Amino acid sequence: MSSPEKKWKTIESGPHTYEEALHPVVRKNYGKWKYHEIPRPGVLMHVAESGDAIWTVRAGTPRQDTVDMVRVLCDIADKYADGYLRFTVRNNVEFLTPNREHVEPMIQELESRGFPVGGTGMCVSSVAHTQGWLHCDIPATDASGVVKSMMDYVYQEFKDMQMPNKVRLSTSCCSINCGGQADIAIVVKHTRPPRINHDHLATICELPKAVARCPVAAIRPTVVNGKRSLMVDEAKCICCGACFGACPAMEINHPEHSKFAIWVGGKNSNARTKPSTMSIVAHNLPNNPPRWPEVTEVIGKILTAYKAGGRPWERVGEWINRIGWKRFFEETGLTFDDNMIDSYRHARTTFNQSAHVRF
Repeated sequence: MSSPEKKWKTIESGPHTYEEALHPVVRKNYGKWKYHEIPRPGVLMHVAESGDAIWTVRAGTPRQDTVDMVRVLCDIADKYADGYLRFTVRNNVEFLTPNREHVEPMIQELESRGFPVGGTGMCVSSVAHTQGWLHCDIPATDASGVVKSMMDYVYQEFKDMQMPNKVRLSTSCCSINCGGQADIAIVVKHTRPPRINHDHLATICELPKAVARCPVAAIRPTVVNGKRSLMVDEAKCICCGACFGACPAMEINHPEHSKFAIWVGGKNSNARTKPSTMSIVAHNLPNNPPRWPEVTEVIGKILTAYKAGGRPWERVGEWINRIGWKRFFEETGLTFDDNMIDSYRHARTTFNQSAHVRF
């Protein structure tokens, strides 16, 4: 028996293809670019094999964008960029135009509106960071606030291209480090296991969910005062704070015991050297909003030393590998201690005890 004829039309309700958002010049020459240049900080020029050219103007944004701010950006795009703009993964906004005469007026209007033009080439680009207090359920700090304080300090390094190579920064509002690998990363470091409110835990938390949330299987069911509850094996706990998102009765945040740590040398690309993970170079920095001056001071020391001693095209990690860790601490003026030695061996033990991973 044949199936009945389809008499309706499928309507796609999911995300649109990215091709619809491309500027017509980009869509026409997609994958057929001959070369590109950076005529000035914040401006890219791409030339296609067909001879078409398109200019990109990049500007920094606060990331936490209001509707009014987005409308301003859209008005600028309508005026100078044929209505096309895009946001980068580092929260910069880019306007594309095939008309070179639109570039300078666009820069002037962006700057007058408070959007600094820069972030291209050998500079400190905007920071990739996690949600912070505004959105995330487990933050120990506000990543966006740290970014604001830090970028105020390195504002000119965003607008100029005076670094040996591009510098990618990230901040993470908890130890899970959603910010990922970066040349310099700021990550919160909890220094003690969660405090458990046994009176509330059984009534507001799903116990299996909290147990499963722990990446090292340090949480176990127990009974306290005749009620079902949870316990933490403090010898296995890595103080990441993941359990707090599943169970608010397992509070780990604390104004004194949640500290900042600075990591360096991470890299995602495989240009010149293979991708690399980060190493800790400063820790126990206070979590003191709204300006976090100690964190900003450490970032400034690292960038100053890298700018003075790095060779052209060396990333931060490549510079450190060339001069060695001893000289790195001498050049930056940071203090080394034995807690920074990269010899962590506990993971294999905890993973072997996990219900999820076996070797």
